[in-house]
Amino acid sequence: MLKYLFMIIFLTPLCLLENCWWLVHSLMFLSSFIFMFLIYSYADLNMISYFFGVDYFSFGLILLSFWICSLMITASGSIYLSSYHSNFFVFIILFLLIMLYCSFSSLNLLSFYIFFEASLVPTLLLILGWGYQPERLQAGVYLIFYTLVASLPLLLVLFKIYSVSNTLYFPLLLDFGSYYFMFYVFIIFAFLVKMPMFLFHLWLPKAHVEAPISGSMILAGVLLKLGGYGIFRVMKVVSYLGLSFNYFWLSLGLSGGVIVSFICFRQVDLKSLIAYSSVAHMSMVIGGLMTMNWWGCMGSLSLMIGHGLCSSGLFCLSNIIYERLGSRSLLINKGMINLMPSMALWWFLLSSSNMAAPPSLNLLGELGLLNSIMSWCSLSFLTLIFLSFFSAVYTLYMYSYSQHGSYYSGVYTCSLGYLREYHLLFLHWFPLNILCLKGEYFFM
Repeated sequence: MLKYLFMIIFLTPLCLLENCWWLVHSLMFLSSFIFMFLIYSYADLNMISYFFGVDYFSFGLILLSFWICSLMITASGSIYLSSYHSNFFVFIILFLLIMLYCSFSSLNLLSFYIFFEASLVPTLLLILGWGYQPERLQAGVYLIFYTLVASLPLLLVLFKIYSVSNTLYFPLLLDFGSYYFMFYVFIIFAFLVKMPMFLFHLWLPKAHVEAPISGSMILAGVLLKLGGYGIFRVMKVVSYLGLSFNYFWLSLGLSGGVIVSFICFRQVDLKSLIAYSSVAHMSMVIGGLMTMNWWGCMGSLSLMIGHGLCSSGLFCLSNIIYERLGSRSLLINKGMINLMPSMALWWFLLSSSNMAAPPSLNLLGELGLLNSIMSWCSLSFLTLIFLSFFSAVYTLYMYSYSQHGSYYSGVYTCSLGYLREYHLLFLHWFPLNILCLKGEYFFM
């Protein structure tokens, strides 16, 4: 594990050199390919060193982090072209990648907590430094306070666990039985706010709308997955209490997902529509993890990876339009198929993946989650019907509004994308759809 960590750490001095943007970019893709090819066993913890090790669950998420961080540099070409502190920007992305890598491969609950919180700092700097409107300060405060206030009790809980069991090493943690109900609430609550669950989701659309494209990509792609990964790891410790109280989080998550789908219909800002749809998708993941069965855990893993690629790609598309027209409003971005005909294909491909059409990874994940939630309670089909149906409705609404109709009269030129943008969209869409062939990885 340390070899990959050193590989990223030794990339950071390159940020100090002038004109090393594309060099760092290429080396990050190289490191993600090396990481992808050197996996050798999916069964148990592998590559154990000091505090780090991976199993199949964290391997997929680390690979996603590598991939999204590499694509963030591709997407932020405008920062490089305008020379807007591009070296510092690359340094922040590398620092964020180190934090994510360490948090997904931590074998110790305390180190997981530290890296999990440390990943907020570079995200905050991305939003404050390269965001769009002056409201980005408020968005940054929302991001920090929601997630920090929710996870400070978790720190106290960790000290308490350590005093009881004398270890915070994941494989050695044991189920505490009915001991300490508050511990269960705090530990689940910290991860649910990060995911985010309905009622605590307000920081997410705010942060997305104000963040630059790279900030949106990493938020949707990887940071939301930290919550799901944390729940997966601690569910073993709280399984006894989970049997008694998980129904609450599950029903709140599913009904919240339906309500958030209704909020999606009312959005006129492209970015906030995609951000709210993330909340709706994550509510399914919460439901799957809370059932505590194999279908649910594996389905949530594949939906998390699928949603990371798909949502990130949709944010890239909205940013491409924003760079051309200077607005993300659906009232202005109408009829884009007339102005950017070749982009409409990518809009279609990523929108169809977003509503879990075959052959995307989202379909695989949603089928697993439907199985697990229905096996937990057959009445939950009522909310699941609405969730699946509305996800198609708001995605079609977004696609048809942005691509069809008469275009805004202030737009006076037809615009084709750059090769960099098509390449970026292809690298989101291709793994999202090709991984469907590797279904046995997600459902071993």
